[in-house]
Amino acid sequence: MEDSPHRDTRLALDLALTVRHDGDGGIADDLADPSGLTAWVRARPDLLPGAHAYRADTDALTAVRELRTAVRTLFAHAVRPGEPSPADAHRLLPLPEALRRLNTAAELTPTVPVLHWTEDTAPVLERRPAQGDAAITALLAQAAITFLTGPDRPRLRACHAPRCVRYFLKDHPRQEWCKPSCGNRARVARHAERHKRTVT
Repeated sequence: MEDSPHRDTRLALDLALTVRHDGDGGIADDLADPSGLTAWVRARPDLLPGAHAYRADTDALTAVRELRTAVRTLFAHAVRPGEPSPADAHRLLPLPEALRRLNTAAELTPTVPVLHWTEDTAPVLERRPAQGDAAITALLAQAAITFLTGPDRPRLRACHAPRCVRYFLKDHPRQEWCKPSCGNRARVARHAERHKRTVT
C-alpha cells in the first residue's frame, strides 16, 4: 500500500478521471456498469485493500457514481475562480448536497484495527478499512476528504484544452493543461482561430 497522503490524492483524482473524453466529441464513463467498476477497482491493488477479489453490483455502482458526482462538484468548487471541467458545467450539485453525499459515504464503514507485532518490535496498531462494497465507497470518500483538505488541493486545475474534461494537479507554474497532447490541441485550436479571423 502507498503512503496515505499520496494514496488519497491518487484515489480522489482517479475517481474523478473515470469521466473522460471519448475521442469522438463525447464523454465516456469508465463506471458505466458494474463490470466497469469491478475493473477499475481491481486495477488499483496498491491503493484499495481487497481489490483483487472485488466484484461490484448495481448498488455499489450507484453508490460510487453518486460519490463521484459529489467529488467532481467539489473539485469544480476547489478550482474557483477558474472554470470547472466542461463535463461538469451542467451536472454540478449544490455545494451542501455534494458535502452531504461525501460525508455520508465516508461514514459507511468503520476502520478495522489490525495488530502488527514481531519478536523484536513493539506492537503497532494499524487502522485498515473494512472490506466490501460499502468499504470501497467509504475509502474513496475518505480519500477525497483528505485530498480536499490537504496540501495538494491548491494545485488542482480543470484542463480546458479542446475536448478535454479532466482535472489535474499543476506541477509547475506555467502548466495549463493536463498532458502535452492537450497542450498541442489547444495550440492548434488557437492557431486555427487566429487564421480564421485573419481570413475573414
